[in-house]
Parts: sequence; structure tokens; C-alpha cells
Amino acid sequence: MARKRRATMQDIAKAAGVSRTTVSFVLNEIADANIPENTRQRVLQVARDLDYTPNAIALNLARGKAMTVGLIVRQTAEQMSIDAFIGQVILGVMHVVEAEGYHLLIHAVDPTASGTQTYVELVRTRKVDGLLISSPLASDPEIKMLHDEGTPIVVHGAADLADVPSVDVDNVQGAYAAVKHRVDLGQRRIGHITNAPFNYTSSRDRCNGYRQALKDSGIAYDTSLVYEGAFTDDSGAAPMRALLDLPDPPTAVFIGSDMVALGAVGAIHARGLHIPNDISVIGFDDLTFSQYLQPPLTTIHLPPYDLGRLGGETLLSIISGTSPDAQRLLLPTEIRVRGTTAAYSK
Repeated sequence: MARKRRATMQDIAKAAGVSRTTVSFVLNEIADANIPENTRQRVLQVARDLDYTPNAIALNLARGKAMTVGLIVRQTAEQMSIDAFIGQVILGVMHVVEAEGYHLLIHAVDPTASGTQTYVELVRTRKVDGLLISSPLASDPEIKMLHDEGTPIVVHGAADLADVPSVDVDNVQGAYAAVKHRVDLGQRRIGHITNAPFNYTSSRDRCNGYRQALKDSGIAYDTSLVYEGAFTDDSGAAPMRALLDLPDPPTAVFIGSDMVALGAVGAIHARGLHIPNDISVIGFDDLTFSQYLQPPLTTIHLPPYDLGRLGGETLLSIISGTSPDAQRLLLPTEIRVRGTTAAYSK
């Protein structure tokens, strides 16, 4: 059986008795085309009668939109593939943008690559209508350049760009609560392993919360107790071993990511030490696996789905020409106390 030929704009124009240009203006919803209402309705009815299906590429070109938003994650593809937190962020963004007829394009960008033009190319080649940048670096000249050119941009993290809209969790307050919890249980020597290198805003903010909690508790900040992690569980093991090798090792450690904490916990067990009797551990993110560790991990709970959802909503509002209600939106965190922290008894 022969396949039915797909109706074209020329077919509609012939049946409606108008020009193909008029059909294009009506079907592409060109607002200033000045088409009489009775003509517009006739064209739409003929299109329905002929079961016309528009060409998505041509429609987007006519509207001047790609109907796609880009999600940039400043991690390597390998790091992103095992980052359980970013998966929920992606889900939140996807649900919002797809409901509005947009597609989501996801790019992992290696933060160590110099001179990368990934998001510049996405915008200037008209592949996306706006960008949501997750895990931004503290200083990113590409973000500023595109923002100054008028590109709709939202970041998950504040970066050092006060005029770029951002949606984030309150990293400083979450870290502060984590460390204060340990101090309140009698700990005075508290180590810190970051979730990422210090050129990321999240690791910088979480370390600032750690330092502020120490200061408010009358505890001096000790650089020998602070090490960088890098998103993965492996990146938590070596710093934890280094902390345990100190002449005066910490009795508690605050780790800026549950994933990084996973490696640290393994290093502690490998030394034959007991959590929390020998050393207390507290993480950050409240990833699903955290409650199933032995003992279950005390951590700071974040709302990753809401982070993605609100980031997507903010970006779409900017694309539509609406200014966001707030330049920086901070979502609250809360501590989930489980089995890796206990009162200090030594």
C-alpha cells in the first residue's frame, strides 16, 4: 500500500485560495504579519482538514528559536556519569522545559580544559536559546561575555558575577550547620575535605561555612586539616589517609560531598578504625545511598530536583523576556543526623 503523501504549505495555500507566504505567516504565528482574522481561520481549518504536520526545523527557524536549552555541567563526562546528585538536577530541568515544548541538550565540560568555547559555540550557532550552567567555576569569563551579549543564562551557583541570575542551595549555611553539629557534640579538631577544587563556587562556599562555624565556636582555622576532593569517591580516600597520618589527627571530618565521603569512609575502615567512636564523619548532599552505609551517613540534605526545576523555570522566563523575581535564589538545607556522628567521649 502506497504511503500517504504529507501535506505541504503549498497544498494548504491552493486549497485556501491564498499565497504560500500567507500560509507561512499564519502557521508560524508571525505576530506582525497583519493577516485578516477570517483568512487566518480559513488557513487553520484547511491545515486541519489536510492533517498538516509542520516541519519542526523550519518552524523554529521562522520563529527565530531553536526550542532547545543547554545544560552545561562543569565536570568531565566520567565525573558526571557517576554523580548521583546531578542526575536529579537534570530530571528537574527536563520536566520543566519539556512541558513548555523545549528540548534539553546536556554538555559535560572538563574544567581543566583551557580556552574552551563550548557554550559560546552552542549559542552562536543557534543550537540553544539559553544556558543553565551547573557547578560553575568561581570565575568564568565565557559566562560574563555571553551574558553581556544578551544571552539568557542562569547558573547553579553564584560565581563571581553578581548580575547573572542564579539558583543555588545555601552552601555556607549548610556547611555551618554540619560543623556546628560536631562542635555541639564536643568535637574541637575537625578536618575538612571539599567536594571539588577551590575554583568551584560550591567548594569555596562550603569551606567558608566550615571556617565561620569554627570561628564562632572559638576554634582556630588550621590549613593542615583541609584537603581538596574532586567529585568522585576515589578523591576522598587519599585526603582521608593524609588526615589520619597527621601527628594529631582530627576526631571528626566534614566532607563537602557524600560521594567524596564514600572514599573517605573506606579509608577509615581500611585503617581498622570505627565510625563514629574513633572518628565522626558528616557529608553533604544526602544522596540516596547515604542512608544505607554502615553506619548510615549523617549529612546535609539538599533538594536537587527543585534546584533543577527552579533553574529551568528561571531560564525559560528570561527567554520569554520576563525578568526573574530574584537575582539570586537560595534553597534551604537541613541536617540529617544518622549513625556516623556521636558525642565525643575522649
